[in-house]
Amino acid sequence: MMASARTLLIEKREEILRLAALHGAANVRVFGSVARGEDREDSDIDLLVHMEDGRSLLDMVRLWDQLGSLLGRKVDVVDDESLHYVIRDQVLNEARPL
Repeated sequence: MMASARTLLIEKREEILRLAALHGAANVRVFGSVARGEDREDSDIDLLVHMEDGRSLLDMVRLWDQLGSLLGRKVDVVDDESLHYVIRDQVLNEARPL
């Protein structure tokens, strides 16, 4: 049986934050089904971050790749400054600190 996304986030929190800092990401928040408590065993993990000035898409891709490997499931990493206006308010309202 696969660990729940919430359990993974709790168990791996320090490592997630370390990887985020390594790649210039701060203010790591969870949103989507995990934040709403609606996640299933196969749910992906949606993380919202704030990227430091001067960081590139390559930093985001490296973070995404390493988090997916660490957590053993699909992870989406979204920069809070690049949220589409249609979903921005919803994502920001449901986002919870890691």
